[in-house]
Formats: sequence, structure tokens, C-alpha cells
Amino acid sequence: MHEPNGELHHRERDTAQLRESMAELAAGRPTVALVHGARGTGRSALLRAVPHLLPPHTLVLRARCHPSEQGFEYGMVRQLFDPVLDGAVRRGDQALDDDRTLRDRDGRAPHGEDGEQQPAPGARGRPTQEALLHLLHTTRSLAADRPLALLIDDLVHADAPSLRWFAYIARRLDDLPVLVVATLPTAAPRVVEELGSLPYLHRLWPEPLCATCTADVVDQAFDAPVDRDLAALCHAVSYGNPLVLQELVSRLRRAHVQPGAPDPEQVLTIAAQALSATTLTWLDEDDPAAGELLTQLAVLGPGTDVPLCGALSDRGEAHVQQARDSLVRAGLLRSDAGAAEFVHPAVRPAVLARVPARTRLELHARAATVLCRAGAPARQTAEHLLKAGSDWGLDVLRSAGGQAAADGDHRSAARYLRRALALLDASWAGASGAGASGASGGGPSDADAGAHGEGRPERERPERERPDGEADLAETFHELTAQLAAVELHCDLDGAARQVAAAADTAPDAARRAGVLVALASPALVASVEGAQPFLRACGELAALPAVSPDHLLRLTAQALLAGHRPRLRQAARVAARRPEDPAARVFAGALAAAAAATGRHDTARRLAARAEAAARPDADRRATHSTGALIGAALALAWTGDLDRASALAHRVVDTARASDDFALAPLALLVRAETAYRQGEFAAALTDSRAAERRARDLNSAALTAAALACTARALIELDRTEEAGAALGRVPTAAGTHPFVRALVLHAQGMVAAARGDHAAAVGLFLDCGHRLALRGITNPACLLWRAHAAQSYAALGEHAAAVTILSGAPGDAGVGAGQPSPQAAGGPVRGRTLLTPAELRVVELVVRGHSSLEVAENLFLSKRTVDTHLGRIYRKLKIRSRHELIAALGTELTA
Repeated sequence: MHEPNGELHHRERDTAQLRESMAELAAGRPTVALVHGARGTGRSALLRAVPHLLPPHTLVLRARCHPSEQGFEYGMVRQLFDPVLDGAVRRGDQALDDDRTLRDRDGRAPHGEDGEQQPAPGARGRPTQEALLHLLHTTRSLAADRPLALLIDDLVHADAPSLRWFAYIARRLDDLPVLVVATLPTAAPRVVEELGSLPYLHRLWPEPLCATCTADVVDQAFDAPVDRDLAALCHAVSYGNPLVLQELVSRLRRAHVQPGAPDPEQVLTIAAQALSATTLTWLDEDDPAAGELLTQLAVLGPGTDVPLCGALSDRGEAHVQQARDSLVRAGLLRSDAGAAEFVHPAVRPAVLARVPARTRLELHARAATVLCRAGAPARQTAEHLLKAGSDWGLDVLRSAGGQAAADGDHRSAARYLRRALALLDASWAGASGAGASGASGGGPSDADAGAHGEGRPERERPERERPDGEADLAETFHELTAQLAAVELHCDLDGAARQVAAAADTAPDAARRAGVLVALASPALVASVEGAQPFLRACGELAALPAVSPDHLLRLTAQALLAGHRPRLRQAARVAARRPEDPAARVFAGALAAAAAATGRHDTARRLAARAEAAARPDADRRATHSTGALIGAALALAWTGDLDRASALAHRVVDTARASDDFALAPLALLVRAETAYRQGEFAAALTDSRAAERRARDLNSAALTAAALACTARALIELDRTEEAGAALGRVPTAAGTHPFVRALVLHAQGMVAAARGDHAAAVGLFLDCGHRLALRGITNPACLLWRAHAAQSYAALGEHAAAVTILSGAPGDAGVGAGQPSPQAAGGPVRGRTLLTPAELRVVELVVRGHSSLEVAENLFLSKRTVDTHLGRIYRKLKIRSRHELIAALGTELTA
């Protein structure tokens, strides 16, 4: 514990040394005490404490030097002796004037003590021997009757003649009761260093305040106990520098920071401002090289190698190391770190606040060039390329994207690859406009520098290779897009769906398109229509290929099945039957099991689920992504067919497999499957936990469809737990995104109906439940166990007193299931039959597109059918509904199907 000494803290050792000097002074012996330290370390405060320690009747003479007064010769000497001028001193003063007159007349000063001739007055030469002797006699006369103390603050800023006088007088105090105390920076002037051999010379080096003393200072400033974390932050930021601490505490008080419960963000901002006003300002004035290094380290970011900063500033390693040592002494950098590391988070914001934006861009651009030439890791170079907005570095960014993805940092990988695509777009535009080729490699060429409108010095332009021709650019674009899509599957599912579509569109042929889509296939993508469309297109194109890869056929058909479509189904089933142990066959089996369960074929669904479940056997590789895809379909099939025990066990395996494989895209799907099985088993608390976890994962992945599904599952569980208002609030957070999977939309409608029924609004609930059933029917999901909308609709009908409608909806019979009591049936009104239940799933898909205004040819293209097949479907639909034209079809079903 360090006790405060007046206004001083942590200065017991220094004051003890000064007291020893006072004892020497009282005994009639001289002492020269030099107080060294950086700015703000308390040198002046220690000097101000000296008069209180002096023996009685000591004559105290003071002087304070300033850089602006260095041009005034003998300025410091006059400050010391003017207050006590008498006859003897006046004679010394006259000697100073005579010395100046002599130098003005001759143009050169007389020979000094060491025999050297000094420059004319304009160069501030040394004083004459006569002037020094007069001043020595003046000092002796003042010390003849009582002790004399000469206190000089900031001696380093004294004018040259006064500095010479200081060295002269300090060496001639052997028999005089004189105490000389001067404050100096860490590095003293040469004339002062010459005093090192004096026997009565003492040097004081005030230490930084310790944490305890810092806390005492802060407590006294606030006049109240201060939060210990706040005191620790003040100590770390100030690095024990009393003046920095004083500035920081003053700013904290002016900002009305609560000492007992401070806001960490507010304190950090204020700490950065205090550092900028003190330590950083001093650094710019006293050590520009260290200030330049600090700026580079702050701009380039944590972990920057100091030698890199040397390369940026064209300084030698010795200069850079010296600047680094200065920053360590100033308490800005850690001394024990290999790479540069700031001592506190407030340092970097404080430095960056002082750096103009243009300077930052230039530093990042130069750093990227230097790192690229030095063969630094691609990620390090890519960060600077991004921050500088450089117009080169395509290959670097691609490599960085691959490295980041391998490290699991998919968000950074996506940033690099997006920038690479932007550069490629610019190069493509340049190639189209000027007939030039595209950009790649580690740095810009001379041609590119001119093409972009501003040249770059040759030493800043690493060489690179460029692809030849627009075909190479198209190939590079396709590869980059596919690479970005694979990365965004782990961090941005909606973005991945867009990139998957772009990769499919830029593929040179159907075979390449199928190959790239198989590599990107994931059940999470088909949660949105945009993500499903490329797979449906590629699956339809397989028929035109001369030879179809079994792996491509099975995986693309699995994606189509999960999207609610069945192209190439029989061919894929025959291939899967011949290769039951193939991973692609298991993925197909899982998707087909879910599709079979959705149409009510329970035995088929269970048999296929068992086949897919083989992927989760104990000896299987649980890290394989295909295992998760197969198990998700199998678990859903078991849940929808009523085998809840097996479904629950498999759902737990699904979650474990998704975690083991680090499959970020399938993680929310896996949690949703487990939530669904828990909900069906009546374990609503567990279902709520998994649903909320799935929502968090889906939001992290930026998937609007999966977020909507998770919120719907959350609302259903909350309803069962009698937390209706929370369920309604959850559904209020459902993102409004067009093009979600029909099952997801039906799930949301089902949850909304349950909330409406729980609130007593059964009329609205019936409408929501019927809309849910209609959307399921559009995708051929006819198994009532998939979503229990019929049971809930029957309950709402019963609550409204419409018992006949309740019985009808439970039986699933066609006719007037959607007609409420008191409403005339369409048949009674003489209109067309509203018999969606009379239509097959395939016919419903055709109707959905027709009522939206598509022609027969457009319907055929969207559903991958021939126009003749579409016309055949329309003929059957007209006969079933007893209508004759598209207009009547739209009048009968258009309002409901487009709602």
C-alpha cells in the first residue's frame, strides 16, 4: 500500500531521496538532483513539493522553461535571479549585457572554457568566461548567508547559454550549501549528461502509479467509492501516468459518469478522448517516428508485424524498433507481445480518430502491395485489399476465401469472394469496352492502372497474370459464384439461394450445371422457391443428356422431392434400388420417405425411412453431410406416419449428426425436426426449446423461410403451454418473404389459426385452417397427419355451432368442406363447383399457375412438362369442375389460390 504524500501518490522513494538531499543542504553540502521522466509522470509535481521539504530560511529561486522562449538568451538565468537582484547581481547582469554587446560587435563569441569559438548571436553561442564568473560569484554571494535552492522545470527547453551556465555552475558547488533540482525528459541534453561524474549528482525516476494509488486518486476525484472495474480501466488507460489519469477523471466527471455503475461503452469513448488529448498529442510533438508507427499499427489492425510498418515507412529496422520501444515506454504497446498489441482497447480508437480517411486508405493499399510481394498469407493481404478498395487482387481474394472457409470463418470468406466477383465484373466490363482481358493475380498491371484512371508507381505494382478472352472470364465467374454459394450455405442461406441460381445460369452446359448443383445440394435450400428452382430445372434437363450420372440423378431428384415436385422419379427409384448402400441413394430414400408420408403411403414411407436410417448406424461416419440430409427426411416420415418413438430417437441423431458435421445449413432443420417430434409426443417445453434454438440458428443464417418455420413451431408450443399472447408475439416476428415453401407457409397459417382459436376468434381460425389445407393440397400433401389442420378446423366449426361442417372436415370428404354454416353452397348458387378436393396434386399445380395468368406454354416450362400434357390436365380440370374456360376457372378458384 502506498500512502499519499500531499498531492503526490506513489512517490515515497522519490521524496525520501529528496529528504536526503535536504539533509545534505542543511549540513552545508551541495546536491544536484535531476528528475527524469516522460510527460505527465509527475516531474513538476515533485518539483513543487521541494519547497515544503527545505530547511528553514532557505532562499528558493525558480525558473520554468518553455520551447517558445529558447530564442531569448539567458532567459532561464534571468528568471532565477531577477527576483533577488542586488548590487552583486546587477554586476553579473551587466556582464551578461557586455557579453551580448561584444558578440554583436565582433560577430563571434570569445573563446569559451574549452577554447572553442562559437557562432554569432544569431546561432545562440556560449556565454563568455567573464559572464559565467560573474554568475558564479552571484550564486556564492546568495549562498553565503543561507542555503540556496535553484528549482528549474523543463530544463530541456532552456536557451543554449542558460544550459551552458547550468553545466558550469553545477560543477562548481563543492563548498556551497546549494540545492539544484531540475526536471528533464527521459533523454537529457548532452551538456547535462556531462555531469554524470559529479559525486553529489542524484537522478530520480518517478515510477508510474500502481493500481492501488490509481484507485485512491479516482476515489478522491469522485468523492465516492468507485467501481473496481472503472478504477482498473483508468489504471490501464493512463498506464500510471498522473496527468493522463487526471485528464481522464476530469472528463469522466464532466460526462456525469456514475462511479458505482458506469457504462462501459461510454467510459471507453471518454478514455479514447483523454488519450488523444494527452499521450498521443505528446507523442506527435516529441517522437514523430513513434507516432507514425502507432498510426500504422492502429490502421493496419491487431497483430500487425512491426517490420511491415518499417517497410511501409521506408525506415530501417533499428529505427522501427526504437519507435516501438518508445511506444512501450509510453504505455501504448505491450512489451511481452511478439506482434504489436495495444495495452488497452481504448488505444486504437483514440489513434484512429486522429487519422484522416485518406491516410487510412493509403496505408491499407500500401500494406496490401507489400504483403503480396512478401508472400504473406492471403487472408492478411485480402483484409487490406478490402479496406483500401483496391482494384486488383482477384487471385489473392479467391485464395483468402478458400483459407477462411477452411478455417470455419465463412462470413469473412464470403466478404473476400464477393469482392472478387466485383473485381471480375469490373474486368468483364473493361474487357467488353476495350477488348482487354480480365483481372487476376496479386497486383495491378500498368495497363490496368491506366484503365482505372489513375496510375500507381511501378514499385507499388506487383505483376499478375490475366485470363485470356471473355470465355475465361465467364469460366472464372462461374467458378467464383459456385465457391461463394458453397460458403454462403454456412452463413447466408438466402444469399446462397441467389448464388446457386447464378451458378446454374452461368454453367456452360446441362452436365456442368447438374454437377455444380449436386455439389451445392442441401435440404435447407428448398425451403424457398428461389433455392428450389435451379434443382428442378437441372433435374428436368437430365432427360436430354446422353449419359446421366447416377449420383446426379439421385441427388437432384431428392431436392425436387423435398420441393414438392416429382420429375425423373421412376428412373431415380430404379437406380436407387440397384445401389442401396450408395450415400446418394440414402439421401434419395430419405426424401422419398417424406414424400410418401406426405401422401399417406405409410408402409412405403416407413420402409424407405428404414433404408435411409442406415446412414446413422454406429459405424457410419457421423461427420458426413449426406447422413444429415437422409435422416431429416426419414425422421419426418416416421413422425408423419405415427411412429413417434423411432422418430424421436432418429431426431436426436439428426441433431447430433448435424453438429458433428458442422453443417450450419442443416442445423436449424435438424432442430425443427426434433421440435416436431417432441410436439407430437406432448413434450411441449422441449419442443419450445428446440424451436427457439432453431430460430436463432435460422436468423444467424439469414434464412427467412426457416425463421418463419421456427417461429410457427414456437407459437404452436406456446399455445399448448397456455401462453397465447407470447405465441401471437412470436408470429408477429415472422419475416414477410415471398416464395417460401408451401409447407412452411401452411405451417405458419396453421399456427396463426391456433392463435386465433385460442383467442376465441373461431371464424378467423376456420379461414386460416382451410387456407392451410389448400396450400398443402397444392403440393400434394394429403396426409392429415402432416399438419393437424382438419382437427383444429373441426374444433373451431364446433365452437361456432356448425357441427355438420365439423364432421365433414374431419371426414375429408369433398364437397362443401370449406363452406361455413349459413353460406350457400356454390352448387346451390348455380356457380361452378368449388371442388379443389376433386383435383389431383398435379392438376392443382397447373391450376395455381393458370389463375396467376400463365399461358399453357409458360405453365409447361415452369413445371417441366410438355404443352400437350398441360392441355390434357386443363381438359380434365374443366370436366371435374363443370366449367368451359379459363375465365370460369379463375372465377371459381382464382381468389382462393392467389390469396
